[in-house]
Amino acid sequence: MLDASPESVNGMWELKDIEAAAQVVYREFQATPQYRWALSSQRLGTDCWIKHENHTPVGAFKIRGGLTYFEAMKARSALPVEVISATRGNHGQSIGWAARAHGVSCIIVVPKGNSVEKNAAMRALGVTLLEHGEDFQDAREFAVQLAQERSAHMVPSFHTDLVRGVATYWWEFFKAVPHMDVAYVPIGMGSGATAAITAKLALEHRVKIVGVVSAHATSYADSISAGRVITSPVTTLLADGMACRIADQTALDVLIPHIDHVVKVTDGDVAEAMRHLYADTHNVAEGAGAAAFAAAMQERAMLQGQVVGVTLCGGNVDAGVFAQVLSVRSF
Repeated sequence: MLDASPESVNGMWELKDIEAAAQVVYREFQATPQYRWALSSQRLGTDCWIKHENHTPVGAFKIRGGLTYFEAMKARSALPVEVISATRGNHGQSIGWAARAHGVSCIIVVPKGNSVEKNAAMRALGVTLLEHGEDFQDAREFAVQLAQERSAHMVPSFHTDLVRGVATYWWEFFKAVPHMDVAYVPIGMGSGATAAITAKLALEHRVKIVGVVSAHATSYADSISAGRVITSPVTTLLADGMACRIADQTALDVLIPHIDHVVKVTDGDVAEAMRHLYADTHNVAEGAGAAAFAAAMQERAMLQGQVVGVTLCGGNVDAGVFAQVLSVRSF
């Protein structure tokens, strides 16, 4: 069981906390693999290691956070009767999986026009799915209001108990590749990037953490640059996992002092990376899942002689969208 003591300074966790979180995660599935793929390395012109979080039971890294979030709630007090959250898909699957495991009712709010297949996956986990609003922020605000009306527990999209679980995959990755020089991490609401920083500091690893945002959803890039939350429009059609309009201040407090720099990738860059990853590894990457490799490709001239780590953090893309990407239609 996770220690119910307060988290460490700046919302980051110590090594013992990450190791305890890993034991919670491993009740559901074992460590995901990481491989040095020869074709991907050839494209970058240097060693490229890919962490396959698309191999979790929900096809994305988020499940780790849901498991540790519920475990922490159980350790601190009785579990709620009902939880509510908002998502574009992978966070919702994470919360749905953990809620089902603990016998807790779960409502997930998604924006209109959300991924058909992610919606189906959430319903299959027993989630009550509601559609509201034009983007994630609209869905998030509605979920908060609904939780208040129903006296339900609102699970946020960013929280240190989520980060503790997500940090387990970076802990696995950095231990497996101790000579890694730079790691590229997509930023949606911030749990992936703050978890990478947490694991790096806990392990005293030398790796540089580079954030990746969609060029069509730049709130985190703008906020990191400004040192405060900046609201930015969202127009991405492909990288829904990074479609954030308003950055989270708690996440920024961790990212600003520790992120090396941020790379912006277009939908076209992401689509090309999805094609490359499929050709090189025969793994399917969703938009956000390919963003790290897209960023590394953008910076490959700077990476020669370095060991590069990228995360294929999710593979949950609708079949029709992936077919469009593989047919090299523009985004």
